[in-house]
Amino acid sequence: MKASEIKYLSETELETKLAELKAELFNLRFQLAVNQLDNPTRIKAVKKDIARIKTIQRERELTAQN
Repeated sequence: MKASEIKYLSETELETKLAELKAELFNLRFQLAVNQLDNPTRIKAVKKDIARIKTIQRERELTAQN
């Protein structure tokens, strides 16, 4: 998911997407531990998506304060 796509999501959509990505990351790490992970690069992509969402949330928080 690109940052330009994330910017157009509402706060509730961001929260639900963040929860989904965290659950997916948990599942990927579990699969990695039991050697059933097919695509190890997916972990990196999910981590980046989580960071992008948190960055957008922080930007909106700082904008709201000013």
